[in-house]
Amino acid sequence: MFVRVLVTLVLLGMACVPAPAASWPDPAEGTYVVPEFRFADGETMHGLRLHYATLGTPHRNAAGHVDNAVLVLHGTGGDTTQFLRDRFAGVLFVPNGLLDARKYFIIITDGIGHGKSSKPSDGLHASFPHYGYRDMVAAQHLVVAEALHVDHLRLVMGTSMGGMQTWLWGETYPAMMDALMPLASLPIQISGRNRVWRDMIVDDIRSDPDYHDGEYATEPLHGLSAAWNVEWIFGSAPLYDQTLLPTQAASDAYYANTLKPVVQHLDANDMIYQFEASRDYDPRADLGKITAPLLAINSADDQINPPELGIVEREITKVRHGRFVLLPITSDTRGHGTHTLPAVWGEYLRGLLSMTRS
Repeated sequence: MFVRVLVTLVLLGMACVPAPAASWPDPAEGTYVVPEFRFADGETMHGLRLHYATLGTPHRNAAGHVDNAVLVLHGTGGDTTQFLRDRFAGVLFVPNGLLDARKYFIIITDGIGHGKSSKPSDGLHASFPHYGYRDMVAAQHLVVAEALHVDHLRLVMGTSMGGMQTWLWGETYPAMMDALMPLASLPIQISGRNRVWRDMIVDDIRSDPDYHDGEYATEPLHGLSAAWNVEWIFGSAPLYDQTLLPTQAASDAYYANTLKPVVQHLDANDMIYQFEASRDYDPRADLGKITAPLLAINSADDQINPPELGIVEREITKVRHGRFVLLPITSDTRGHGTHTLPAVWGEYLRGLLSMTRS
């Protein structure tokens, strides 16, 4: 449901620093500071920092409205850098790519609690406001409308948590976009196994004696390790992993040398907040408010959004211009992480853009 849950510096191709731009333009980074942000639960925060990156230049039509802006939303634990890598930007943002940055104005935000935006690890720790997905969407809207002065979006798309927030964008600001593309998400409240394994992650961290109610001097590594192990299992892809790791030795080495070190890059409070933020997500009742064409894409090997639930097929009927595509399992899919591989689903994006040409 979220970015391969992300913090997956591994399967999602994330890294602390984005790879040097190949043939897509260098992003322009910015930070918008909200003097006083009021969260949905009534908490307020002074000086909420919202980081973003843009590629390309906004274009205004004869009526003065921006007509080429694309908003891209990351998943849980992710940030702007996950989209500034060859597997994503090198397919979409390059010359003649589907979202060629010479033609489109690409906006990528760090959600509240992520990346270079304000987050618990900045200093407030467990006293940080308890943000939810709707708070994150409201903050993204501030970046788009107030910081960048963009009044219309050609496309809103997101992966995992960003996919869920794409549904919320369609309901909350229905007249603001031409098209929506949520990837690796379900348009219902997080429940069932999806909710339980998130509870496991939070409990693993909080039950570590070194957590100290969020005021730890050093990271509670036992709890973080258990949490990361749960996250990896659900975000992984059995077929791909078996191909990648065909022997016992290869599997053991991968765990020891690739997966275990990820924990060193995690912060316990940040991770708890990121997973608990999904508590207010439930777009089901307002799906009928979405007016822009919406194309939802999931992968059949996604263990976080398993196809046997049949949820998107049922709920997409409530979206007046909605369509759902379930990608079959192939050697190219990566389970939940397929959402960051436009080489797999790009032709569907091409069709959506063609159908909704401004």
